Amino acid sequence: MLLRVYDRMYSGLNKVLIFKSSAQRAHDTVIAILRLVERFPFTIPLAKAIRSFISQDCLVTVGGVILSRPLILAAGLVKGDGFIDEETALNEVQASGRNILPGCRIMPALVGPTEFGSFTRSPRPGNPSTVFWRHASSRSTQNRVGLKNPGARAAAAFLAMRKAQLPEEFGINIAVSPGVHDINQQEREVIESLEFFLHEGVLPAWFTLNLSCPNTEDDPLGHQLEAETRRLCGAFIKRLEERALSIPLWVKISPGLAAEQYHALVCIFAEVGVKAVVATNTLPAPSPENSGQVAGLGGGALFDATLEAVKHLREEIVRSKAAIDIIACGGILDGASFQAYRDLGVKAAQYWSALVYRGPLAAALIESELAAYEYEYEAAHSESLA
Repeated sequence: MLLRVYDRMYSGLNKVLIFKSSAQRAHDTVIAILRLVERFPFTIPLAKAIRSFISQDCLVTVGGVILSRPLILAAGLVKGDGFIDEETALNEVQASGRNILPGCRIMPALVGPTEFGSFTRSPRPGNPSTVFWRHASSRSTQNRVGLKNPGARAAAAFLAMRKAQLPEEFGINIAVSPGVHDINQQEREVIESLEFFLHEGVLPAWFTLNLSCPNTEDDPLGHQLEAETRRLCGAFIKRLEERALSIPLWVKISPGLAAEQYHALVCIFAEVGVKAVVATNTLPAPSPENSGQVAGLGGGALFDATLEAVKHLREEIVRSKAAIDIIACGGILDGASFQAYRDLGVKAAQYWSALVYRGPLAAALIESELAAYEYEYEAAHSESLA
């Protein structure tokens, strides 16, 4: 009942206040709020109390990880500030003590499983000007952030300094640097990024290797090449094994690939030991302000493309009996959209746009709607049997 009241209140707030401002301004305001609330010691236990009060944990084993609930906040919100170089980023962490990863404490406390990043080997300032839009009619979002982040070394140093405050369950998303086309350099940068976290003792519940970054000018379509996928995933897992770490690797891929490409990716993942595939990243489309620029669509506009990708992945997983889980990511805005993925065997999913349209308690709302759907289905099934 309280979640229904909250849902109506947030919907009204969107109409009269939040959606009156631009998506860019709203996003900047949210980041400022996250940075502010993490200054106060009482906010984290308060967020945990709210989470415990509005929803119950429901353990889910997926991708080699036991999660407290099936919905994971996707990478993209808790990714940190952008910087022009590594020296500047490290100075902000070590000298000024600035919070370069706003939300890394409050969001996991409030919503549960959260993925940080994406982080690249070197810092990226991101694309200039307006980089966020929303399309309310389809409950979609669109962005061309351009992998804005402080870089893996600074992110690892920041989290290491706050190791005692890290959440119980979080993942770290590492992305291939845009514009780097030499496979040897790609491998070197990915492994160096991984090593920064391992060296600092920042050990997440899972790592995600982001092989699809459609919101940069360097790789607008987020292509996955089989040789690169095998090389990078294999090197990543080998390094974890060399350190005797059992942290599973997930891989995030693009929507819109051919069925044969999804099938080939499943074979590669099974071959090298990837535990889960996150399907999918955003869908490349012209930005609302410049048709010559690419911006990634998420939310409702991504649902059909992601559902199609999940179907193809599932086909190959079933055919080959691969020990790989699918983590859906695309248009999960309510219980019905989540159930559509569950009907394909998906046990867990990631969300982001739902925060925009349903607020910070979006995951609890979706889970409650899913529970109501399951209850109605079981009741109808019982009546039919009777």
